[in-house]
Amino acid sequence: MRFHPKKYLIPSCVLIALLLASVPLAFRASNARAAQVKSSAATSGAVSADVTAKLNFGLNPGRQTLPQNDGWASVDSGTTGGANAAPAQVYTVTNREQLVQALGGDNTGADATPKIIYVKGVINGNEDDSGNPLTCDDYITGGYSLAAYLQAYDPATWGRTTKPSGPLETARHDSENNQTKRVEIFIPSNTTIIGVGSGARIVGANFMISKVNNIIVRNLQFENAFDCFPQWDPTDGSTGNWNSAFDNLSILNNAMHVWIDHDSFSDGSLSDSQEPLYFGREYEQHDGELDITKGADLVTVSWNRFTNHDKTMLIGSTDSPTYDVGKLRVTIHHNEFVGTIQRLPRVRYGQVHVYDNYYDEGTNPNLLYALGVGASSQIYAQNNYYVLPSGFAAGNIIGNYKGTAIHTEGDIVNGTPTDLLAAYNAINTPTLSGDVGWTPQYHLAIDPTFAVPALVLLFAGPITI
Repeated sequence: MRFHPKKYLIPSCVLIALLLASVPLAFRASNARAAQVKSSAATSGAVSADVTAKLNFGLNPGRQTLPQNDGWASVDSGTTGGANAAPAQVYTVTNREQLVQALGGDNTGADATPKIIYVKGVINGNEDDSGNPLTCDDYITGGYSLAAYLQAYDPATWGRTTKPSGPLETARHDSENNQTKRVEIFIPSNTTIIGVGSGARIVGANFMISKVNNIIVRNLQFENAFDCFPQWDPTDGSTGNWNSAFDNLSILNNAMHVWIDHDSFSDGSLSDSQEPLYFGREYEQHDGELDITKGADLVTVSWNRFTNHDKTMLIGSTDSPTYDVGKLRVTIHHNEFVGTIQRLPRVRYGQVHVYDNYYDEGTNPNLLYALGVGASSQIYAQNNYYVLPSGFAAGNIIGNYKGTAIHTEGDIVNGTPTDLLAAYNAINTPTLSGDVGWTPQYHLAIDPTFAVPALVLLFAGPITI
């Protein structure tokens, strides 16, 4: 879907002025997009010196910091990443080994020296230190093969009451660990990683933001963090499931003050929907696109694109009140979701502000839900714009996973203002409360819902700098 101002009886000059006025100083439009907006605005008489200034980039985007009040990551000390890096700690990298060396060299995430890393071109997670590509066969150990695994754990012989165990499961696990050592790349505290040029891509890697503080990741295309060795779990759900190990980007283990901005996330050329069915279930080689778990806190996710993926964004990975209580505070704004199936996001425990996002799912017959209300979750959702496939009820935008409450307001569904909570409660028992016990205090100006598709389509995702 594309936004048509005339359909909503909004004069184009008014809409353009509104869009331009809502663009922050830092880092929203590509040069081409900015030129188009300037041209349109000039034609309608909307352009001014102030508008022109807002469309220009900072001269040094690597030293840009999260704006004040831009979501939960702005709380307390804010999020500055590597803005204070010395000149010797500013790098440009073009392959995996250069990236690992710039991050400290040992791939542990321990080097907290402020650093700025510019990514140029393609970083391939599945390559050796000399830059040679690695395939799944290069990770195999212990005699693992998929054919043997399928034969050993076929539910017809293994059953459906216990998880796989024994030599072949051990071989699968050890082979997966070999891949883990390659594709997981640990980001240290006080780091900014930013894509430059055209097409800065992270392919087949899992960025790990774990046990660290003060991280900025911007302007990167994350693609296809695939697991060569998914595990079969016959006890997962009523029919069993294949589960994989890697996200495109993982924020976990008490990581704090993280800003994820103007990135894109997709499965690239390897879509799970193209995979065969084994034991009646899709052979799923991808986990999350962006997961925030295990006590992570104070995160802002802004102006990203999430496309063609199943389990897109999980916030909180357990129903048990362990390390997540009082944490998982996340802001999600001005993101686009296209061809995504579920977890947009799914939340446990956290106070999560979800606003001004565009759910462009009108041609997606596989959509399950958008907002997952999990155990003790406190989602405050407002001014989101939803385009749903034919026959998909507005009440199904919310999915209940042991939650009790969600606040929704200002939403538009297929062009019509809609009370999402009322729509959910009208078709579900038990119903959900609208009282989540908090009101967001840290956010930039919230855009009117009717403008969200145009804003997000124009400005979300990686840009050219």
